[in-house]
Amino acid sequence: MADRRAVSLGEIIRQQRELAELSMRQFAELAGISNPYLSQIERGLRAPSQAVVDQIARTLKISSDALYEQAGFAPPSAEPEEGGVIAAIAQDPRLTARQRSALREIYDAFVANSPRVRTRAAGSGETPDVADDAADDS
Repeated sequence: MADRRAVSLGEIIRQQRELAELSMRQFAELAGISNPYLSQIERGLRAPSQAVVDQIARTLKISSDALYEQAGFAPPSAEPEEGGVIAAIAQDPRLTARQRSALREIYDAFVANSPRVRTRAAGSGETPDVADDAADDS
């Protein structure tokens, strides 16, 4: 998570905690995290993991997706917009036509070889080959 996101998310968490009229110490205890860690999250010094955001959201009695949305960005669980990357490449004025073409080809190759796409292909009788990606990622 980028620094800007950590700051924004931390501010929202602090605001929600204050609306719930809980001290930092009380809230940290209820959420199952340490008081210093909560302080770092609220000040944007640490970006919490998804599991910690889930704990915080449960304590606030809201969804973690709502926390992310209030902070102004899509939750990690959100699916990427279909064609969003291609549209961004096409709209970037800093790229030449040749660069756009190369990026589209590279992106299409990555997407075509992603485990998610190959797993869907398995339903059509094709054999997914996810093991190769696991070896590539290490």
